Amino acid sequence: MLTVTRDVFKLAQVFTISRGSRTEAKVLTASVARDGKIGYGECVPYARYNETLDSVETQIISLPADVTREALYDLLPAGAARNAVDCALWDLEAKLAGKRVWELAGLPAPKPEITAYTLSLDTPEKMQAQAAENAFRPLLKIKLGTPDDMPRLEAVRRGAPDAKIIVDANEGWSAEVYADLAPHLVRLGVALVEQPLPAGEDDALLGMERPVPVCADESCHDRTSLPKLKGKYDVVNIKLDKTGGLTEALKLREAALAEGYDVMVGCMVGSSLAMAPATLVAQGALVTDLDGPLLLAEDRDNPLCFDAAGVHAPERALWG
Repeated sequence: MLTVTRDVFKLAQVFTISRGSRTEAKVLTASVARDGKIGYGECVPYARYNETLDSVETQIISLPADVTREALYDLLPAGAARNAVDCALWDLEAKLAGKRVWELAGLPAPKPEITAYTLSLDTPEKMQAQAAENAFRPLLKIKLGTPDDMPRLEAVRRGAPDAKIIVDANEGWSAEVYADLAPHLVRLGVALVEQPLPAGEDDALLGMERPVPVCADESCHDRTSLPKLKGKYDVVNIKLDKTGGLTEALKLREAALAEGYDVMVGCMVGSSLAMAPATLVAQGALVTDLDGPLLLAEDRDNPLCFDAAGVHAPERALWG
């Protein structure tokens, strides 16, 4: 039996990016029940990719109750719906086999990975305060992509002088703006720039000097995206809601590394259930960005463990 439910998790504080603000995370949870076991997977529909809770729910309930992971890839495109069901099927397979998902996938036992912590877009003064409050974290991520980015970035660096910083422009810059900002990114010790230009306009990156590594996010969904990234990007951001599940995410990681890209593993704002499969993809990644649960005021039962060593793999009671 395949079912889908809607769940809402309140955020710890208003979370703002260049596209807007939110106070809660609205997710879909897929459940697959067979032979007395139930597998679970979570997805976060994303309007940027023309997804809504209704459209993704419709995709999930359209599937046959006995769908398999192999058949799933012929029935649904890459995206949130396929992600939730793919991860639920992995969880179910592990429970039926009495093993962990990484064993079934032929992967070594996962270790904790240091994760970025995202600062919400705000005034420079408030972002400096956020940075100071989280200066103990080794890796901070800043959401930019507005005309007033430099004061914000300068403020964050003042608030957290020792933290490693990565920047996500969320497609908010032009080629001219990025070229102007690049020397300042170097000066302020920014380690990575995520999706500086709109996905449809990133040909402007061809031949452009990249003094700070540039990561493809909206420009990279699954393995079919890779040919269009050559000469533009140094890193690809793998998100399960883009790849359409753990199965394709692992294949994308393998293909990207083989083509010489570094890997970042990111997330939408969701619960520990959404992050759990991604912890397997994040093993050895250049950047891990799985801080969704850290932004929530409430989470799943048996949530992921976050400590000084990073984000840990899930316990059996959560997933996998």
